[in-house]
Amino acid sequence: MPIVKFVKEKKEIEVAEGANLRAEAVKAGINLNQGLNGFGASVNKYINCTNLTCGLMSGSCGTCRVLITKGMENTNGLTTKEWLRFKTPIMPDPIPCLAFVGHEDTMRLACCTKVMGDIEVESGPEVNLFGQNFFS
Repeated sequence: MPIVKFVKEKKEIEVAEGANLRAEAVKAGINLNQGLNGFGASVNKYINCTNLTCGLMSGSCGTCRVLITKGMENTNGLTTKEWLRFKTPIMPDPIPCLAFVGHEDTMRLACCTKVMGDIEVESGPEVNLFGQNFFS
């Protein structure tokens, strides 16, 4: 069974192959709905696209952004919802799109990510609007 290591939380959990990353984190008591640089994490824990619509809108709010620091090959491919959140400025909230800059190969939405093997996850990656990656 795959092992998911949450770097910031210093916690490892064992999950079934094909398990949803966000659902497994919630079971383990880990809040991945961090909002913007941690702002809104307490509210986003309860008010997010997965909780509001029973999963029908998963991937719509973008608050469960994570970086897969190891084992990206052990996850499913980028979903249509993730592509819309990260690669198009059409969505009303630009933060997930801006956060994707510089993390194109490692950023995912936990609610859209299936765990197929061992991975390491960094929850709540910070959005640095003034860093070298943003304007490059």
